[in-house]
Amino acid sequence: MDENQNQRSTTEPFRSVTLRGARAALDAAIAEAERLDLAVCVSVVDHGGAPVVAARMDGAPRLSAGIAQDKAWSVVSFNGVPTGDWWDMIKDEPALVHGITHTPRLTIFAGGVPLLCEGQLVGAIGVSGGSAEQDARIAAAGAAAIG
Repeated sequence: MDENQNQRSTTEPFRSVTLRGARAALDAAIAEAERLDLAVCVSVVDHGGAPVVAARMDGAPRLSAGIAQDKAWSVVSFNGVPTGDWWDMIKDEPALVHGITHTPRLTIFAGGVPLLCEGQLVGAIGVSGGSAEQDARIAAAGAAAIG
């Protein structure tokens, strides 16, 4: 086996959202929040969950900043599962409901969605400050700016 074949079998190539892409997602999310007349917090993380950009709109709850970051982190930590999908996945399994929900930073309500490029997970966006439905809508608007 040549060196290139060996390297391909022991490493994974990855793509990650760039600062430019993260800013585009952030701006699109904020624009949607403004259309809904909401003040929210938005966090965009890279493929590994590290923060790239974040913002707290004027008047948004301070607590929401950390929640937005945790929503984005939750998405990339579970290979792109949107936070709004969690409850349906675990609601009928008491061990998960009472166990996994105690995982630090894991968020199981809507507002965290993956950032995808050509079907590959490149990061995530988390939004907090509105209802779960509003947060999900705003996050989806941000994610659409990447696609």
